Order: sequence, then C-alpha cells, then structure tokens
Amino acid sequence: MSTAPILRVAVPSPLHRCFDYLQPSEATPVQPGMRVRVPFGRQQQIGVVVALATGSEFPLSKLKAAHAVIDEVPALPPELLEFTCWAARYYHHPVGEALATALPVLLRQGEQAVPHQQRRWHLTDSGRSALESGALSRAPTQRALAERLAASRQGLIEGLLLGDTGRQSLRALEQKGYAAVEMVADFGLIEGSGGASVELNADQAAASEAIAAHNDYACYLLDGITGSGKTEVYLSAIEQTLARGEQALVLVPEIGLTPQLVERFARRFATPIALLHSGLNERERLNAWLAARSGEAAIVIGTRSAIFTPLARPGLIVVDEEHDPSFKQQDGFRYCARDLAVVRASRLGIPVVLGSATPSLESLYNVQRGRYTLLRLRQRAGGATLPSFRLLDIRSKTLEGGLSQALLERVQTELGSGGQVLLFLNRRGFAPTLICHECGWVAACSRCDARLTLHQGVGRLRCHHCGHERRILQHCPDCRSLDLRPLGQGTERVEQVLEARFPGHRVLRIDRDSTRRKGAMARLLDEARRGEGHILLGTQMLAKGHDLPDIGLVGILDADQGLFGSDFRASERLAQLVTQVAGRAGRAQRRGEVIIQTRHPEHPLLHLLLERGYEQFAEEILREREVVGLPPYTSLAVLRAEAVDPQAPLHFLEVARDHARQRAGTQVELLGPVPAPMERRAGRYRAQLLLQAAERRELHRLLAQWVPQLHALKAARKVRYSIDVDPYEML
Repeated sequence: MSTAPILRVAVPSPLHRCFDYLQPSEATPVQPGMRVRVPFGRQQQIGVVVALATGSEFPLSKLKAAHAVIDEVPALPPELLEFTCWAARYYHHPVGEALATALPVLLRQGEQAVPHQQRRWHLTDSGRSALESGALSRAPTQRALAERLAASRQGLIEGLLLGDTGRQSLRALEQKGYAAVEMVADFGLIEGSGGASVELNADQAAASEAIAAHNDYACYLLDGITGSGKTEVYLSAIEQTLARGEQALVLVPEIGLTPQLVERFARRFATPIALLHSGLNERERLNAWLAARSGEAAIVIGTRSAIFTPLARPGLIVVDEEHDPSFKQQDGFRYCARDLAVVRASRLGIPVVLGSATPSLESLYNVQRGRYTLLRLRQRAGGATLPSFRLLDIRSKTLEGGLSQALLERVQTELGSGGQVLLFLNRRGFAPTLICHECGWVAACSRCDARLTLHQGVGRLRCHHCGHERRILQHCPDCRSLDLRPLGQGTERVEQVLEARFPGHRVLRIDRDSTRRKGAMARLLDEARRGEGHILLGTQMLAKGHDLPDIGLVGILDADQGLFGSDFRASERLAQLVTQVAGRAGRAQRRGEVIIQTRHPEHPLLHLLLERGYEQFAEEILREREVVGLPPYTSLAVLRAEAVDPQAPLHFLEVARDHARQRAGTQVELLGPVPAPMERRAGRYRAQLLLQAAERRELHRLLAQWVPQLHALKAARKVRYSIDVDPYEML
C-alpha cells in the first residue's frame, strides 16, 4: 500500500469542495501552495494543493494521479494560501476559483513562476583600464558605451544601451574583453530616486507617531479633509516600515490614481516599486507579483486584486480612499479589498491604515465600536483654505447644455483671473438618449431595460450596461419622422457647449471614453497640472484624490441624481461624491468656490452636508441606519439569479428560499425573491433574494450550510446564480 500523502487540490470550478489526487509518479516533494496539473473530467486543469492528507473518503483505487507538479516551491506561500482560503469561506465562494483569483493569469495557465530574463552588460576591469589609458580614443561609439557602463554600478540592460548606440559596438567591446554580459531577472520595477521628506504639520505628525507606535496589528482610520496631506502621512509610515527592512502594500481604488501616487513615491524613496493593476499586460503583472513575493519590491502599489499579492517581509498595508466602491469586486469572486486588507493585516500582525476624506459608514461604525483607531487631519496642508459652497436653484432656468447662465458667468470670471475650472457630470456620452419629437419614441436597448446613450463623436448609440451598440438612426422607426433629438446632457454635449462658449480656452474631457487608451488618463492629468487645460470636465474619475492646485471653481452640474436613488447607500455616496469633487477646489493658495446646480435646493440632505459637513452628515445617516436596521448594524447577503427565461430566476430563488427557511430559524430574515431593479440586462432576466441578520455569525452559519447545496437543486440547472456577501450594490 502506498504511503505517499494524498493531494487535496482546489480546482477552478463552481463546486464548493477540493478534490483528492494521488501524487504523480516522479518523486517531487509536494507542499501546500504548489500548482499541479490534474485530470478533471475530460480536460486538464491547473489546481493548487491546499493540503496533504493521509486518507480519502474515496478508495485509493478510485483516485487519479496528478499529471505533474509545476512548482519547485509553493506559488502561494503558506500565509497567502491560508488567507485566500479564509476569504473563500467568508464570501462563500468556491475555493478553487478564489485561489485562481489570487494567481496572475499566466500562473493560472501553467507557466513557470519566473520573471522575464534580460541581458545585462557591465564593464570589466580591462575595460576600466582601457578607458583610463585612452585605448578607446579612436572608437568614439565604443568609448561612449564604456563610459555609460562605467557610470553604472550594477550594469545596464541591453535594451537601454542599444537605444542610441549600435549592437556592433557592444559586441566589439565584448570581443576585446572590455565588457561582459549576464542574464538577469527583469522584474520591470520602478526605481525611485529618493528625496528629502516634507515637514509635517501638527495633525500629520500626531497621526504618523500614532501609527509608528505599533509594530503589531492595529487598524487606523485616517480621516482627513480634502487637501489635508493624507499621502504625506502614508509616506511617513512607509518610511518607518522600510527602515525596519519590511515591505509596504498600498491599495488605490482606480488605476487613474496610480501615476500621480507612483511619482510621489519615487521622488521620496530610493527603492524598487512594483505596480499591479489592469493597465499592465499579463507578463508585466506576473513580474511585479514575483518581485513582491521575492522581496525585490519594497513597495507594492495596486488596485483591489493586489490584496492577494504575496509579500516576503510584510510590514504595513495602506488603503487610500477606503470608502470607494471600486474596492468591491462586483462579479465572480465578490470580495471587498478594503475589508480583506484589515483581515490580512490582523493575520500578519502588522498595522493597516485606511485613509479617506469621506470615510465609509462601516469604518466609522468600527471606530465607534473601538475596533479601529481614529486619526484626524483637520487642516489643509500648506495653509490652503476650504472652499465655499453655493447652491444654485435651476428650476425654471434656461440651461445651455446643462449649464445655467449664472454658472457660465462664474466660469468666465474664473478663467479671466487665470484660474482653472472643474465641471463635474457623472454621465458620459453626448446625451442619455435619443427621442423622436413627433411621436415620443425613445432609443432603447434591445437587451436591457435601459435606454441607449448617444455618443455623437463616434456616431453610435451605446448601452452602458451591456455594451450593445448601433449606428445613429436617420429617422424614427415608428413614425418615420426625421426630427430626432438628443434628450438630456452627457459630458460630450457639455464639452461642445463649453468649446463654443469659451473658444480661447482648452477643454479637457476626462471620462471612460476619453481615457480608454493606455496612458491617456495620466497624460490628460499632466496637461491639467501644467495649465494646458483651462476647463476640466469629467465624471467621477475626476473626483478621486487628484491634486490639481490651480482649480479655483468647481461646478457640480446635476446633484439630484443621488438624492432619490433606490439603493439605501445612495445618500452616503452622494455626500462622498460632492465632498470629494469639492475638495479639488481651493488647493495651494487659491481660494476655491463650489457651485452645485440642483432642482431641489431645499432638500434636507444637501443642507445637512453643506452646513454641517460630512462628519455630522455621516453621524445622522448612521443613526437612521440603526433605527431601520440596515448595515452596518445588520449583515446582508444577496442571492442573485439570471436566465433567458423570465420565470426561471424567480422560480429558482423561491425554491432556494424554501430550503433556507428550513435552516434559518428566527435569526435570519429572508426577503423576496423580487425582480432586480433593472430586471432585464444583456438579454437575461434577473431576480434576487435578500438575507438579513442582526448577528453576522448567524448569517454565515446559514450560508455555510445552504450555499454549497444550491447546485443540487433541479431549478439551479436553468439559471446562473451567485451569492454576494456584504453587497455594495442592490442591482
């Protein structure tokens, strides 16, 4: 009988279990965290060994052997393997799919966990002697190459050398024994130059000292008004982390924030920095991931998936703009990177800093409960002052592309004084839809319960929910009228109005359409900082942490979108968005003003926010949530289902609800099922079942028993379904 341990392997599949395999015939020692190639049904899969077992619930004769062990050392170190398995259990997601999420795509496909190799040249002792003796005086190109190599202590990558010199000259140096080449790992890291630290003000220094006081786990909520210098506190905390020889992981909500942040980090620290975000190709992502795992990268900056980055010497985790919904994954493995950052820091025994000018209500609740330590920054850095606010009633007013005459006049004044203007409209495209003026026909998506958005620049009607698009119609399909008109305003239309109204001033539009190409976002922001763009117009991409010191006026064109949302978080998000956008004004020495256009100037939420500030607003909303029993005072999960058949999702959820009731008792409330707010999307009908509990552990007790059994329901065969724990969107 074989004494070799049985491999318990997590394979990417919708099943909530691992699978047992025998070791392959070769005598490769297997450890948890290694990848193996295994037979799975009629295919082969790349799985991760989760554990080594001494027995199986199946007879050994029934077990298949793994085809191959891919890794020599665990691809996922023990800490990251255990953390990801914990996350899979918390979010009740199949562990094989969760572990696949933690791996770069190339590793999921079975490639070796090795970085890209580059040829690196260095000058030999003979080469240095030749330079000093003038032996290369008659070969100026070779001499220039040798001088560049001599100036570099570690040598230079071949690609850098050949950028402005010839390959033949480099080979000539090698043949003479003046230069030598070696193959080295190229992790593609950013090498910081390093520089002097900035003197912190009293609030910043107090926050930095509080963070430095703990080398073990502690969670700090850094609540700093916009422009208060939260990044300087991050830098100070990271400086102390690096001094201990440890690594820092920094999470940001969007890749648009990455270039500006990286620039500041590179100026401050003479240390390698790795980037991890969706703007990189798969090879670049793998290289950065490996650099973090090996410890080559002292600082790792990334978006939400970077929470699964292996760290050789973890010392600090920072989550910038912690309130941002982008930290929640909305499909597949539906995790929240901010919440996982706190859990991972706790498991590692290191501090974690959550920073925001508008902290989430969940984080403020955790401060109230004593789980987080609150650090406040109440003064703007550099002596800058907070902007003033003005509500502009646009009822019965004539609007030009969504812009009131009063706002246009104020824009003219600001431009005349040499300042920049930022206008915010969270709606891209030319107009929300196209309508027939004769019969009232509206351009609707054939696959969603939504209207098609007019994108005039490319001549298309597009659905922002499913991606369906069509050309712009020349006449109404119902009455054949030619009088088709755009209805409402999007950023394209406002841009057109601004260019016509202010012909001598450049308008920079920043939205998902204008920043599709790699590097476009960074280029537009650089132009704005250099003063090459006088009017910045954009969606919420502009609201997130960008330092634009010359903005003197911020205009919010339509504040009413968030006042009457069906999601219970709508008011919180409106307040965060208004505060964040307003924070772009009045930086440096320029006094700022924020004008908010609204048709509901008397709305109590707007007055509460503008008169008493976000802090008081959040306290009031928290009290309301407690009274009505909504998160963070209760815990939620949503079971969603979709199908082409409009009845199948509701039927599946009804059956699933009945099964849950048998286990729920009185501790978990089951609400629904009901159609989703947008019932039809991408040609599929959607419905959802809400589970709510006052005690988190009771909700998870039910989910742990219930979710793994859903696939066995006959009604499950006709739908796609997913479970979302701690949902951010009630879609």
